[in-house]
Amino acid sequence: MPGQARVRLTGWLDQESAAVVRAAIDPLCAPRPADEAGLRSPQQRRADALVEVCRLALAGGELPDNGGDRPQVTVTVDLDTLRRQIGAATLDDGTVLSPAAARRLACDAGIVPAVLGSTGQVLDLGRERRLFTGPIRRALVLRDRGCAFPGCDRPPRWCDGHHLISWLDDGPTSLDNGVLLCAHHHRVIHQGDWQVRVASDGLPEFIPPRYLDPDQQPRRNIYHRRQ
Repeated sequence: MPGQARVRLTGWLDQESAAVVRAAIDPLCAPRPADEAGLRSPQQRRADALVEVCRLALAGGELPDNGGDRPQVTVTVDLDTLRRQIGAATLDDGTVLSPAAARRLACDAGIVPAVLGSTGQVLDLGRERRLFTGPIRRALVLRDRGCAFPGCDRPPRWCDGHHLISWLDDGPTSLDNGVLLCAHHHRVIHQGDWQVRVASDGLPEFIPPRYLDPDQQPRRNIYHRRQ
């Protein structure tokens, strides 16, 4: 994304390994339908596809343990930073992460509350609180059937649960306060141009920004309803 720090990834694969990688990412590299089509370069689409494949592998919980813990992304951030979105968070490798990105990760991630002393020592470490799992996750899948953003064809396994009212702002983890979004559209919603709500019939609908639709007519994903 423009304005964000980036990491360059390069390397060489033998033909067999390259074929495996292509088989995994090619289905995810096609331009997205509707208004996103053509806005990302082929290189950007391939990079996004590789990240999605890795996200699915991490979510499956079947990767080897790392130092006794399941593979995970660890984000260190002050609670006030998350709420105010002013400041910076850090990954476990020292990479600086914007509060907005940390807030997005907190939508459907394992939250481990920690109390730190003035010199950074750990005074108390709570238990992980997992969001949008079990019956609530199954209810979201039954209702949304995949990414709920208009025109998106991503199935449920590629999606996060997004809080309409952020959990950090005391929003409940419930069906009425949740929606399934793929990684790309999760970022779109957190950027703030699009708005999402649950309509009176219980289905999510999206309000486009005025520069796309001056009338801001609500839109829905009808792709999954045709299946």
